Amino acid sequence: MTRPFRFGAQVGQAMPGKALGDLARKLDDGGYSTLFVPDHFDDQAAPIPAMTWAAAATSDLRVGSLVLDNDYKHPVVVAKEAATLDLLSDGRLELGIGAGWMTTDYEQSGIPLDPPGTRIDRLQEGVAIIKGLMTGEPFSFEGTHYRITDLAGTPKPVQRPHPPILIGAGAKRMLSYAAREADIISVNFSLAAGAVNADVVVTGTGDLTAEKVDVIRRAAGDRFDDIELSVTVFMAAITDDRQQLAEVVASSFGQPPEMVLESPHFLAGTQEQIIEELQARRERFGFSYVVFSGGSHEAMLPVVGKLAGS
Repeated sequence: MTRPFRFGAQVGQAMPGKALGDLARKLDDGGYSTLFVPDHFDDQAAPIPAMTWAAAATSDLRVGSLVLDNDYKHPVVVAKEAATLDLLSDGRLELGIGAGWMTTDYEQSGIPLDPPGTRIDRLQEGVAIIKGLMTGEPFSFEGTHYRITDLAGTPKPVQRPHPPILIGAGAKRMLSYAAREADIISVNFSLAAGAVNADVVVTGTGDLTAEKVDVIRRAAGDRFDDIELSVTVFMAAITDDRQQLAEVVASSFGQPPEMVLESPHFLAGTQEQIIEELQARRERFGFSYVVFSGGSHEAMLPVVGKLAGS
């Protein structure tokens, strides 16, 4: 099944409310589906208030987290804040959540960085709790990390049974889990290293991405066609010389430019080349939901205007 294109813009930088509102309206008018906010402790806006502000400034633009770190807030708090935001926005929330990965966030904040398996176990419990509380019925849960007793989640979200759950994943266990539980899967690098470096970048090649999609397909079974596959493009540029730009990017990671050009996390060329490349990636990987990060969202407006909904 070929889904029509949707586009998101990941906006992390903190800015005054007027500037964020103006940007949200520009994205909305330009054909973007969603404004996403990441969740880190460096120099950026906190996701929930930034998402709420962007939703209040627009009438159609969706807002989402890409992605909340499950370790930073108790899932009861996340469920209540998410349901409230979905209500305030008339059902425009996409709730992205992950197990956490950036080592510096944990080191600088003092939050314990447990082994990946423990964090994934805790995430799975957290998502089960969030979904359970979104029903609005009394909910109880007994797990290794959380215990909930007869708590009815309020308010009820507008989107039923809950806002779309987006899970970011790049390794087999997380991809398989997301295939069973997520409405949207953001297929990412494998981030076990805890930082973005050359070892991480090579986990985002075209061939490895195809293998990740195969993992999702096998784990999802009959529900595969119900899952929206997303990819974040961390560097995108309109240029007449994509080869030269790829060489510059590749040299910074000690990789060949061919690897950069075929990675779905990189995009460069003329408008026509970019459009053709996105269509080819949708055909190969199933990526119909493309999120631009790294400040390229405004430069990509002409591409979004031509492809959104097609």
